[in-house]
Amino acid sequence: MEKEWKTYPVFHLDLNAEKYDSPQALVEILSRQLTQWELKYGKGEDEETLSGRFAGVIRRACEQSGRGVVVLVDEYDKPLLQALDDGTLLDDYRKTLKAFYGVLKSSDRYLRFVFLTGVTKFAQVSVFSDLNQLNDISMKIPYANICGITKKELVSTFTPELERLAEVQEMSFEDTVDKMTAMYDGYHFTYSEDGLFNPFSVLNVFDGLMFDNYWFQTGTPTYLVDLLKQSDYDLRLLIDGLEVGSSGFAEYRAEAKNPLPMIYQSGYLTIKNFDKSLNLYTLGFPNDEVKYGFLKIPDTLLYPHLF
Repeated sequence: MEKEWKTYPVFHLDLNAEKYDSPQALVEILSRQLTQWELKYGKGEDEETLSGRFAGVIRRACEQSGRGVVVLVDEYDKPLLQALDDGTLLDDYRKTLKAFYGVLKSSDRYLRFVFLTGVTKFAQVSVFSDLNQLNDISMKIPYANICGITKKELVSTFTPELERLAEVQEMSFEDTVDKMTAMYDGYHFTYSEDGLFNPFSVLNVFDGLMFDNYWFQTGTPTYLVDLLKQSDYDLRLLIDGLEVGSSGFAEYRAEAKNPLPMIYQSGYLTIKNFDKSLNLYTLGFPNDEVKYGFLKIPDTLLYPHLF
């Protein structure tokens, strides 16, 4: 058991809760966050650019604390996703973020740990071309179960909640687990791991004591809807699953002519099977909740003028 906890300086940057519709929007949120860190660790007189300020505050935090800095970035690619249909703005954001994130390489000796989350790799805009020490854990087996609930965990941890749900729904315990599995299980981040339940949907079922399409009610990402509007991709091909090589869905490219990588990375498709001899993955909807909700996109969002 850990008896002595070490404290590290932590810089948490959340890019999710903003509207990015101008070059200044991204500059302002980065500058605002840097100012908060600088109030604690100080600011150099010669630090004017965003990247210069970021490098300076990381160095000072490390020197003042005597510990490496931890950097956590949520939705690192949100500005880029919101600018997909504006080439000029996208290029501006790419340059800004490339310089900003590039600090993480030049400041390596001052860092203890860096963790970034997002939907894409954005290989085509080279945001991380200067940051070649990143370790993408998206499809690595040791990390495959960190973002969900396994069936074993569901049954062992939430037995009282499942029993209450079964009682209200007038179902047996076994049938309740089976329905939970059909509706909310099935996410796979590698080909060899157990399926994972969506925690958001699971908790909402237990809260409301009824089955519903909870995750999809949170809304379809605007960037994905816009991408599908520009695409002639036949979404019906996804109903029975489709076989692709890893490059067909894991390169994270936001292209209208091939929206499959973005559909996969947004959580609407998952790995259903893997043929080792042919090195082919079978992708499909993870569960009934996602399948029902996704197939409603063409009618309700892609062609609103018809309704």
